[in-house]
Formats: sequence, structure tokens, C-alpha cells
Amino acid sequence: MTGPKRKRGPASPVVQLVLDPAAEAPLYQQVYEGLRDAILSGRLARGARLPSTRALAADLGVARNTVLLAFEQLRSEGYLYGRRGGGSRAREVVPDALLTVARPARASAAKGARTRAIAPTLSMRGRMLVEVGATLIRPPGPHTPFELGVPAIDAFPMRRWAQLAGRRWRRGDVDLGELDPAGEPALRAAIASYVGAARGVRCTPDQVLVVNGAQQALHLVSQVLLDPGDDVWIEEPGYVGARVAFLAAGARLVPVRVDDEGLDVAEGMRMATRARLAYVTPSHQFPLGVVMSASRRLQLLGWAGASGAWILEDDYDAEFRYRGRPLPALQGLEAEQPGRRAHVLYAGTFSKTLVSGLRLGYMIVPDGLVDAFRAARSTVDRHTPMPYQHVLADFIGEGHYFRHIRHVRALCAERQEALVDAAHKRLAGLIEIAPDPAGLHLLGRLAPGVDDATAHEAAMARGVRSWALSKFHLTSPPRGGALVLGYGGFSEGAIRRAVGELGKALEGR
Repeated sequence: MTGPKRKRGPASPVVQLVLDPAAEAPLYQQVYEGLRDAILSGRLARGARLPSTRALAADLGVARNTVLLAFEQLRSEGYLYGRRGGGSRAREVVPDALLTVARPARASAAKGARTRAIAPTLSMRGRMLVEVGATLIRPPGPHTPFELGVPAIDAFPMRRWAQLAGRRWRRGDVDLGELDPAGEPALRAAIASYVGAARGVRCTPDQVLVVNGAQQALHLVSQVLLDPGDDVWIEEPGYVGARVAFLAAGARLVPVRVDDEGLDVAEGMRMATRARLAYVTPSHQFPLGVVMSASRRLQLLGWAGASGAWILEDDYDAEFRYRGRPLPALQGLEAEQPGRRAHVLYAGTFSKTLVSGLRLGYMIVPDGLVDAFRAARSTVDRHTPMPYQHVLADFIGEGHYFRHIRHVRALCAERQEALVDAAHKRLAGLIEIAPDPAGLHLLGRLAPGVDDATAHEAAMARGVRSWALSKFHLTSPPRGGALVLGYGGFSEGAIRRAVGELGKALEGR
């Protein structure tokens, strides 16, 4: 006995798009604009189901990531709905139609009834924040290898921190009122002194802004300096958190290739010479790990000076240099050039050296932007909790931070060595992991023909967390996949066990 026949839904419409690889606009932007125009013009019917991202990518001859990013932007702006893997459809009412305050009542309503206002649950900006911000939420549960961004939590000097906090509370030396949104003056002075000595940054305490982690710094920069539609250079591949912050501000992302010398400034100028901002990680590029050469740094500064653009320097893991001395910060290099107007904003964090749960970071902004950023910060959350700021100021000022850095740097160097050694013994022929003179993560180059997204899924199935390098690309990633493996927050034993599980995953067991 046969069951009832299933009704087949309407076939996905054929979307005719013409892409120009030589155009200034990135391919994902061309796909986005083509689909958006098709929806608004009616060539793609409202409610119609689109082809899968894989099928459309194959039809257009582009990487699937290119189509995924275009779909992500269309969903965040309200043109599509649906989830990845579950199909996407054009919305019945698209954002442009929401500009009309009211629409006719339903046909079943009485003739002459009042019109009904459209009141979507979220604003367009809210939908975008939900869509792109979801990528920053880590899955629940304890940290496990090789999760990224996890510091050496086991090395956190809990007893010393508790002593300093207790001393403050016993003395009643904790300000519990609302203070300057830029932060506690003693902490700002300590940060200015530290980055001057350790990173060659030139600033006064007045230029320091204490923030709740580097992500808040990215948010503030995007809100204060960018208008919707502004071009922003981002590294390709690059940090997803920066991409999220700039997309949420309505910026147009311009992915600029990274090579062995860092961001290719000449390519950025060809793609969008009048970009409003460039985001860079010059001391240890994330995720490739390269250091921006001195000539590229000068070229980047020259472009910013000539075009009036801003540069956001994210110095996220500068403390973790195991061999040799790093080049001084880009901010300091600019400050050495007399008569030059400042264009560099510098962002740093204590999340990698202490613990991420403290949510302590800082920005150093040009003199002309101090008041603007202080005012903008006051609209977000007033200031970082003052007790944390007091304790950190003491921790740095009494020399504990410098001693802690030396300890945790040596510990992470040992953990990197353990990962490289274990991979050499267990993963030969499956993945190649070379040491890096800096950082808290390594690249594992997969064997030819192995897709890194597939390898990532296989590793996750065995409880090994990693990132596919292709995840950090906006455009088509080059041939040769890789996994990005964080090691700083895990013991040598945990690292070696995870390497064994990763080997089984790559062998298909």
C-alpha cells in the first residue's frame, strides 16, 4: 500500500545576475545588489523561494561564502527570511515598503475601516544586529581545545587580585558613583605609561578611553566615525568581530587581500581609494599571523593622510611575542612624523592577558576625537565598573601586571610547542602546523583537496573546536584549506588529547 503523494512546492526561481570580477564592488556586494533589485522590481516575486546558496554559487561561478554573505546582508536588512540550511524566501513586505506608515485593512474588514499601521517587532537596525551579532555568541559549555580567544585562565593571579580588591574595600577607597565615561584617571595614566613602554605608543592619559573589551571599541568607532554606506577596508581574511561591528553601522565592507607583508594597501586604493576607515591588525594579523612590513605601514599612513581616512589599529595580542621584538605600534610610527595630523585610533585589551570575563579594554584616540568619544561612551553604558578599574590600576601600578605578562608568555610558548610537537607526531600527512613567533593560535594547513569546512564539522563531532580559515574570508578563499587552532587557554595534556581526537576526525573515524 502506498502512502499519499507529497505535493511539490514551486521550483526555486532562476535569478539572472551578471557579475563583473573587474568591478570596484566586491562580488558579494554585486550579488546582494542584484537580488535586492530583483525583489524591488518584482522580477523576483514576493514570497518566492530562492535557490540554495550552494546552487546559486555554482550557477554564478563564485564561492559559496560570497553568496552566503550576500544572503546574510539581505536577511539582516529584511529582504529575505529563513535560516541557513532551511531555505530563503523573499519577504512579502520588504524594508522599502515599511517606509509607508499604513496599508489597507484586510479584505474581510468592514468597508471604510481605518488603515492599520505596520509595526514590526524589531527595527531594521535591530534585525541587522540580531543577524550579524549571532556570529559572536559562543556555544554553551566549558572552553575546550582549540577554541579561539581563550586566555590562560588557569594562570590568572586570583589571590593577588583578591588581595588588591580586598584592600580597596577595607579602606573604603572605591568610588561607587558615576565618574568620567573615559575611565578612572589612575588607570588611564597606568595604561598610557604601559603602552608607551611596551608598544611605542605616544599618548597622554587624556587620550585613553577605558572600554568593556575590544568589541566595544569597535562598536564606538563604527558609531562615531561611520555613516551608512561608507566604505571600510577590512583584512581578507580577517576578524569576524570587526566585520560585525561595521555591518551593524551600515558600512560597505571592502575586503583587501593580506599577503606576506600584511594588508595590500595598493589593492585597497584600487578598490576604494576614498574609504572612510581601514581596520588592521598589523602586529600579528588575525588569522594568518603575518606582521605588516614597515614599508606597508608607511604606505597605509600616507594613504590615510592624503585621503583624510581613519585607521583603526587592533593590537589584540601584542604581549605574546616569543621570539624577537615586534615592530612598534602603527600609532607610534605616525606620532613620530612631525606636523602630521593624527589618523590612527589604537585598541588594546586585557582579555587575552588576564581573563575575558573582566571585560576590560582600552582605546587611544587622537586629541581631536577625545571629547566626541567620551560623549559617545556616555550614551552606551556610562563607564566600565569602577571597582574593576581601581584594582587594575593598582595591579599595573605596583608592577604585578608586568610580572604576570612574563609568566603567561612563557606558559603560552610551552603550550604552542606542545601543539606543534603533538601535531608532528600524530597528524603527519593530515595537517601541517608550523610554529609562530607570536600569538595564541596557529594555522593548520590541511592536505590538498581537503575542505576546511568539512574538516571543521568532523572535528566538532568529536568535541574538538576549531575554525575553518574560509570562515574568515568574504570573497573566494584561495586553494588549500586550513583550520585555525587556539591553544593559549589549554593545558599541555588537554592539547595532546585534542590532537588525538582531531587526527581521528581527519581520518574519517
